[in-house]
Amino acid sequence: MLERKPRKGRTDVTFVLPADTPPGPVSVVGDFNGWQPGAHTLAPRKDGNRAVTVALPGGAEHSFRYLAAGDYWFNEEGADGHDGVNSRLRT
Repeated sequence: MLERKPRKGRTDVTFVLPADTPPGPVSVVGDFNGWQPGAHTLAPRKDGNRAVTVALPGGAEHSFRYLAAGDYWFNEEGADGHDGVNSRLRT
């Protein structure tokens, strides 16, 4: 799930997943962090989910995917679209 908060000149995007699906650590990897695994690792929240917030420039499009333990890549079902293997996000 994606949560968005528009700010002046940017959008804070929170990437949210259930606490244990998939199991183990998960990071969001995309063009906004140079496709660097571990740069934005999801952390537990009080509501039982896990999440990470990334500040992205407003009025832009980004490609991203999730990377879980065991080199398991997967997409965001609630993304704005998909281009090939990547999820797409508009801010």
